[in-house]
Amino acid sequence: MPNKDPVILIVAAASGTGKSSLSKALVKSEPDVVLSISHTTRQMGRNEVDGQDYFFISEQTFLKMVETGNFVEYAEVYGHYYGTSRQTIEDCLSSGVSVVLDIDWQGAQQVASQFDSAVRVFLLPPSIATLRSRLVKRNRDSGETIKERMRMAIDDMKHCVEFDHVILNDNFNVALQDLKALLPGTAATPRPLPEGLLKKLGIST
Repeated sequence: MPNKDPVILIVAAASGTGKSSLSKALVKSEPDVVLSISHTTRQMGRNEVDGQDYFFISEQTFLKMVETGNFVEYAEVYGHYYGTSRQTIEDCLSSGVSVVLDIDWQGAQQVASQFDSAVRVFLLPPSIATLRSRLVKRNRDSGETIKERMRMAIDDMKHCVEFDHVILNDNFNVALQDLKALLPGTAATPRPLPEGLLKKLGIST
């Protein structure tokens, strides 16, 4: 049953923290929550499906959509553009369905400035070593690329203090319950962060 007070749940995190997996699991377990599918100019991956993982479009088409105001947020990441459709968000909210956005911290700021219903949540790993281990285990990137991702991840995590909620992803199922607690109509609340976690990750408060 659609909710009368749907939200835009913005999930941001450093690369390798698990935001995409958690976002998909949240949507799969909640019938009145959908995942916003971003547009991108990068090449489609071997196991990806157009319209399911991303809408894969040309750079020319993307920039034309930017000019016409089709995106509520967009950014260039690793030489490729990514953007979130304004129409998708507005259609979901008007039909009483909450929408999850799996985007970076900059995109989160852009969306939150335009929608009062936006709820910003940042996911953190339990440690820098765990984050590095997750990136290595994905077996997607070269050692040099992982090194660059780690540099960017450490910088990205510093922005968690700007978000409405910060959730620790040390256990997938527990972190999923923490995310569910932020949806409309739930009485639960996310776990407080362990004492000293931000300092451990090099984050100033």
